Amino acid sequence: MSIRLDVSLRSINKFGEELCGDTAQMVENAKAQMVVLSDGMGSGVKANILSTLTAKILSTMLELGAPLEECVETIAKTLPISEERDIAYSTFAILSVHPDGQAILIEYDTPRSIFIHEGRPLEHEFTERVLSGKKIRDYRFTMGPQDSVVMMSDGITHAGLGKKEYSFGWGRTRVSEYVGSLFAGQNITSARITSALLGRALDLYDKKAGDDSTVVTARALQRRDLNIFTGPPSRKEDDEKIVREFLAAPGIHVISGGTSATIAARVLGKTLVPSLLYADPEIPPIASLEGLDLVTEGVLTLNRAISLMKTFNEGKFGMEFYEKLDSENGGSRIAKLIIEEATHIHLFVGKAMNPAYQAKELPFDLSIRMRLVEKIMEEGQKMGKVMSVTYY
Repeated sequence: MSIRLDVSLRSINKFGEELCGDTAQMVENAKAQMVVLSDGMGSGVKANILSTLTAKILSTMLELGAPLEECVETIAKTLPISEERDIAYSTFAILSVHPDGQAILIEYDTPRSIFIHEGRPLEHEFTERVLSGKKIRDYRFTMGPQDSVVMMSDGITHAGLGKKEYSFGWGRTRVSEYVGSLFAGQNITSARITSALLGRALDLYDKKAGDDSTVVTARALQRRDLNIFTGPPSRKEDDEKIVREFLAAPGIHVISGGTSATIAARVLGKTLVPSLLYADPEIPPIASLEGLDLVTEGVLTLNRAISLMKTFNEGKFGMEFYEKLDSENGGSRIAKLIIEEATHIHLFVGKAMNPAYQAKELPFDLSIRMRLVEKIMEEGQKMGKVMSVTYY
């Protein structure tokens, strides 16, 4: 079994602050995927600098293969204790997961993470250790497919502080119960967990966050491939080659582009069946072709998919984003496959000038398709997806 992390990390700033005092980053090397969450003391510029420094040091050392213990000791020696408040200038949590599911979680002065196994909260045992004078929690466990780890800054557990029903804040226990309720009877993605948790915390703050608040959700997935074929090949004699290699690749198969779909139908000897149902008036309807999982129009559809991917990566959205993502138009369906379902995405891209766009009133050149492909690659990589492309 080989797993890959589907990671969602988002923050909301303390009300009135332009900068967030929390920093979350994901890095990867040949051995593992790693997530770092840091919370700087206080808020604003100072907290942002402290958390960014902490996260950058940790993520750089981890990416270069430094042992976790060495990373923790380096931070412990670098960031002293505040003499005035007797607390750390910056707290942090580090999650490291290997492809076989072996995981290590180190927490220093952060709320205890929440673990989800088979759709229910699970408490993992941890060892308390002292490194360079700082007490840390050290978890060693195994993540299987669909298992999740939810990490958070104390802005989440402090939400609702002072309210009658939350005198001491939301608290880790109630946060865990809420996360568990999100899984009830459904397979929920990491992004939706993060969004729901942040949204609930913001509600408890009456829409004015009393502290910087960050949620990082890491869900273990087994490899799932997504293959997208767009654009005719530069040489017509390669039509069959691109279709055969595209369909030979394991996983989900999507064609984006009318000419590309026509080529596939001809090579396969199948009938392309168009639809007249417009799920979105701005996006051409999808079609169907036996042997394919999804067939869509090209440029407009891919533009919509990229727009949704970009919004997701910027992290500045609420639950209404998922209404758009769940739409039945082709752009939303491609974006949903990339964002929520696939771990590895391979693009099969033809480099011919598309004859459908050669009329003078429809200015189009190859660079438009290439830019679309570049944006898909860029936004996919930001999500931690394994991206690759083959040109024909």
